[in-house]
Amino acid sequence: MMRRDAFQAIADPTRREIIDLLAGKQLNLNSIADNFTISRPAISKQIKILTECGLVTITRQGREHYCEVNLKKMSEVADWVEKYKAFWTTKLNALEKFLDDEQK
Repeated sequence: MMRRDAFQAIADPTRREIIDLLAGKQLNLNSIADNFTISRPAISKQIKILTECGLVTITRQGREHYCEVNLKKMSEVADWVEKYKAFWTTKLNALEKFLDDEQK
């Protein structure tokens, strides 16, 4: 089985939309699928990938399966982005200073 991570999860626009939907509340699979034009089995496949990545957990309440997002897992992505944000901010600030000095 292929090992999945949070970066794979956010690589797909449908999965990002699912994460956005779940960020504020738990939803059952049908409620999630109602927000998309793709089939329910296709949504189930996307949810499966999100659970394999650790971004979504599924709990059973009676006959329903409810999905909930694990935003703490997103910290892996946020940390990576922050590293490059700091790098590029430094570079762009240096470029701005260089261009200002050239215009004087």
